[in-house]
Amino acid sequence: MSPASTGASTVVGAASSVPAVDDSRMTPGGPGYRRMSFALFLAGVATFALLYSTQALLPLISGDFGVAASEASWTVAAATGGLALFVLPMSALSERYGRRTVMTASLAVAVTVGLLVPFAPSLGALVVLRAVQGAALAGLPASATAYLAEEVRPRALVTAIGLFVAGNSVGGMSGRVITGWVAQEWGWRVAVGVIGVLAVGCAIAFRLLLPAPQHFTAGSLRPRVLARTVREHLANPLLCRLYAIGALFMTVFGGVYTVVGYRLTEAPFSLPQGIVGSIFLVYLVGTVSASTAGRLVGRLGRRGALYLAAGTTATGLLLSLADTLPMVLLGLVLITAGFFAGHAVASSAVSRTATTGRAQASALYQSAYYIGSSTGSTVGAMAFHSGGWAGTVGVGVLAVLGVVTITVLGTRAARVAARRVPVAAH
Repeated sequence: MSPASTGASTVVGAASSVPAVDDSRMTPGGPGYRRMSFALFLAGVATFALLYSTQALLPLISGDFGVAASEASWTVAAATGGLALFVLPMSALSERYGRRTVMTASLAVAVTVGLLVPFAPSLGALVVLRAVQGAALAGLPASATAYLAEEVRPRALVTAIGLFVAGNSVGGMSGRVITGWVAQEWGWRVAVGVIGVLAVGCAIAFRLLLPAPQHFTAGSLRPRVLARTVREHLANPLLCRLYAIGALFMTVFGGVYTVVGYRLTEAPFSLPQGIVGSIFLVYLVGTVSASTAGRLVGRLGRRGALYLAAGTTATGLLLSLADTLPMVLLGLVLITAGFFAGHAVASSAVSRTATTGRAQASALYQSAYYIGSSTGSTVGAMAFHSGGWAGTVGVGVLAVLGVVTITVLGTRAARVAARRVPVAAH
């Protein structure tokens, strides 16, 4: 895939007498790469385990507080909404004080709040704590992708970000599976407490393992500079398309996994909470699809990979309409694989496209992404309340159609640009 199609810089290699700027960056098999990958993998585990710690427990939370699914879903939407709201300010802090510093502080606050969540006396208090936790976690996603863009060679960037996203999938899976079985025996409060303790361990290991940044240059915290950077990113059509794609993919994912617990605990399935939690083992599929996104882009190109991810997700949505458990599980597998592949492709494309203000570019993507999660959680639950599982699937299908439409528009725009700009002679 050409640099023009990815938005990547074409400066490297312009003059053979000048060393490439990324010579000292990390690469697979090189010094520090494994430590860095494992540290960010653990950060991803902690982020998703905390962020979605209540999602598999919503039926129990509904029963405890006597509320409907649409109300209980706010324990998820508040966390993702808090993250979406604060990710841009936190990215600005990472530009000034460093990626590792901000990620460490964010995890420290998030795990502290996570240990308080089990003691929430009411649904309102629980929602507030979850919003604070989401705001604290906002320092992780954009800072992590910016760290990788600065410290990893460009050719290895998709794979490196894929590993971070894979950590997200493992965190989401383990959090839901653990909470499901623990809650079945001791209730949802003990379950979220266990996740808080798990996240503490991940946070400590992350800080001990992550190598100190070697290519970070401190930026400015001046609001005018930040606003100018944000305007420049929002004026870039490719970045805006990637932001929208991330939001739409997450709308599907957020809606499906917020509601699926209600569906599986009701007839005709009537599964116990522990088994429902174990359903989230399908996240392992997301771990694989995210970590192999680099090879997928290498074979199909970025847009081809997005088409494949969207098609896989849509197929899964339609299969999940069946009233047999094997078909529902197959549908969830395809939805998960398509979502994580699409997310890894889109987020890595943002990091490659933005040559300046990478933290802000990644922050805008993460903001759109988690707005999509909040929207999916809320609208998906409302659709389930009014139209059952078919209503939630309908919301997901519309979001996938949006991904395909935006990708088609991007393909046409690239073709028009290619006709206008002559290919440079080499």
